[in-house]
Amino acid sequence: MVKSGTLILSVAARLLLPLQLLFSVFLLLRGHDEPGGGFIAGLVAAGAFALYLFAFGRHALRRVLRVSPRDLVGVGLLLGVSSTLPAWWSGEPFFTAHWWTIPVIDFKASTPLIFDIGVYLAVVGVVLTAITALVDTDRHDEG
Repeated sequence: MVKSGTLILSVAARLLLPLQLLFSVFLLLRGHDEPGGGFIAGLVAAGAFALYLFAFGRHALRRVLRVSPRDLVGVGLLLGVSSTLPAWWSGEPFFTAHWWTIPVIDFKASTPLIFDIGVYLAVVGVVLTAITALVDTDRHDEG
């Protein structure tokens, strides 16, 4: 894929990437009690990385991500499955929620939050894997 080279897209991508990622974290954290959650937050984050990809190319995206999108899918699935383990160990029904308070920062961690983080990572990984595969296919077709 040829870099866009437009000044507006380059500046917008640099400014919007951190803002979109921050907004995706906001959606992720508020999603259990209000609209939002791991899926929509993952789509917002993937959109931010896709914009960066279109502005600067796939090599720049790989430098920013520092991890393969396929690895994000694996970690996301692992977190999603591991969120069921506390209920299983307690002999409770599958997906029964558990909460723990982290005393230093007075934060309530929960199995639904772990599950949402897993969904977030899986969605980001799947979307970026698909987009980078399309970009790589486009690059091979040009040559």
